Amino acid sequence: MVESPIVFQVSQLNFYYGLALALNNISIDIYPRLVTALIGPSGCGKSTFLRCLNRMNDTISGTRVEGSILLNGADIYAPTVDLANLRQRVGMVFQKPNPCPKSVYANVAYGPRMVGLVKKRTELDELVEYSLQKAALWDEVKDHLKDDALSLSLGQQQRLCIARLLAVRPEVILMDEPASALDPIATAHIEELIHELKKEFTIVIVTHNMQQAARVSDHTGFFWLGELVEYSPTQRFFIRPEKQLAEDYITGRMG
Repeated sequence: MVESPIVFQVSQLNFYYGLALALNNISIDIYPRLVTALIGPSGCGKSTFLRCLNRMNDTISGTRVEGSILLNGADIYAPTVDLANLRQRVGMVFQKPNPCPKSVYANVAYGPRMVGLVKKRTELDELVEYSLQKAALWDEVKDHLKDDALSLSLGQQQRLCIARLLAVRPEVILMDEPASALDPIATAHIEELIHELKKEFTIVIVTHNMQQAARVSDHTGFFWLGELVEYSPTQRFFIRPEKQLAEDYITGRMG
């Protein structure tokens, strides 16, 4: 099968919290096996947009969506969409690590068990090891798989959450400020991991840290007051932004 040149095609997206317009006329294409960073000041809509991509906003009452979001050509807001399947295909890593109060092994094994990805314990063991290796955590926890996941450091917990996501074999990884609660060393581990994961996965990351966006991403989208002001290859965005507002933001004159 030929891979689609566009993973997400977002067209004229409006999003409302009640009567309040939070996203205004957003159109953006997100490409396979690249990192797309979304930047902008707090409250500009970037996290709201991220949650639109796997319909996490559906859990909030009174929200409404206009426009379309296509995932590999299929409308994710169609009434026939299986939300559990969508969120398996498009997984989310949150700002603060949120492992379950269970063992390291049980955290990673939970998803595959729930969706029936494996039938034998040996297959599950292999998938847990694979996921922990992909999350660059295996060497640190392989002798502690029965330990409580909450005993890990925050950086390890975040990589465990990434391993838990990888275990259900997603197509896209959404990251909402994945390193904002971490120290510089743990942040570097997450950024190195992003570079490795994009070889196999499409990644969309929200970050307040412009230097982080410049380091890890291939494309950057700049949000301001619910609008996508500029979207371009990262190197060009930070060297020669097209819009004055974008230049003012990245040079510190605005925001």
